[in-house]
Amino acid sequence: MALVNPHGGGPLKALLLQGDALKAEQARAKSLPQLKVSSREAGDIIMLGIGGFTPLDGFMTKADWQGVCDGMKMANGLFWPIPVTLSTDDEAVKAGSDVALADSQTGEILATMRVSEKYAIDKAHECMQVYKTTDAAHPGVKMVMDQGKYNLAGPIKVLSTGDFKEKYGDQFMTPAETRAKFEQMGWKRIAAFQTRNPMHRSHEYLAKIAIETMDGVLVHSLLGNLKPGDIPADVRSEAIATLVDNYFAPNTVIQAGYPLDMRYAGPREALLHALFRQNYGCSHLIVGRDHAGVGDYYGPFDAQHIFDEIPKGSLETVNMNIDWTFWCNKCGGMASQRTCPHTKDDRILLSGTKVRSMLSEGQDLPVEFSRPEVAAVLKKYYQGLTAEQNVKVELKGHSAA
Repeated sequence: MALVNPHGGGPLKALLLQGDALKAEQARAKSLPQLKVSSREAGDIIMLGIGGFTPLDGFMTKADWQGVCDGMKMANGLFWPIPVTLSTDDEAVKAGSDVALADSQTGEILATMRVSEKYAIDKAHECMQVYKTTDAAHPGVKMVMDQGKYNLAGPIKVLSTGDFKEKYGDQFMTPAETRAKFEQMGWKRIAAFQTRNPMHRSHEYLAKIAIETMDGVLVHSLLGNLKPGDIPADVRSEAIATLVDNYFAPNTVIQAGYPLDMRYAGPREALLHALFRQNYGCSHLIVGRDHAGVGDYYGPFDAQHIFDEIPKGSLETVNMNIDWTFWCNKCGGMASQRTCPHTKDDRILLSGTKVRSMLSEGQDLPVEFSRPEVAAVLKKYYQGLTAEQNVKVELKGHSAA
């Protein structure tokens, strides 16, 4: 049994140039008109560069955008759940021109692009199709509505992966690297655990359920931008490493990270998570309660149900659905709604917002919710924040899994 194939059935398609080709394109890029790209777009460029968005060769055309919005498939029929687009307000950019794409935060040129098409979109339509709402309070909707007036389509040549390797070292792994690691360890059935938060006891329980039937688990953390109030990636990584070192059997967990920003698209984002985990070599994606959700925009298990709605064969990576998990005092341990017969009065349930609030106030987390060693890492981080930062954490923290 081999690892799952990259999406589309072909080899990994990494657009990052190497060697002399890279040097030549970097030199050429300096002579091109520059477009500043948003944090979300920069993450997409880097994913294209490392092969995470195999088999895409750049940003989507209007036909692709329409097809993905309305039917989750590109113009060529390839399954894809969320548009991968680049926007601008620059009237001077024309189809047929070449541009350099520079990170708006650092100024670094990340890629060059041959513009094949320039088109306008109905942003509200994209929001309704992808996010199921046009509420400006939804962070994903705001991301789309803040985009430029036009979308640009075309193939790209990636010149850099930004500062992710510098910041995160070996934790920043490409799909080729995770696949090589899985093969080195003899793993074929791998469950990906998606997280943008430190792992509490319920997360630990989900991962251990998967380990019982899989060769191993890839704890795959988002390293891109989050919403205000979320815990930074470096702190989250330390907390996860502490948990794995103390509470998991050796050689059952690999911790890695990927460079995207969260889109908070709930069910559609769960499908995207499965798609690019297929490129990373994972056969399964753990899908628990409110996967990739935010607030109350989606039902708690909508991200599980959507996998039953897509055409058979759309993805090789399949969903591993696990019910709502918690500590039950009467059961005397972790349980789920499928296994626990007791009432909510016997269950310890803490939202992400409540946890952040408790930590910002210097309170200890219940041992039934967080391992003490993990809680200590998080408490240290919160104690290092200023009073003003802690207030912002409490005010801006949304409840999301």
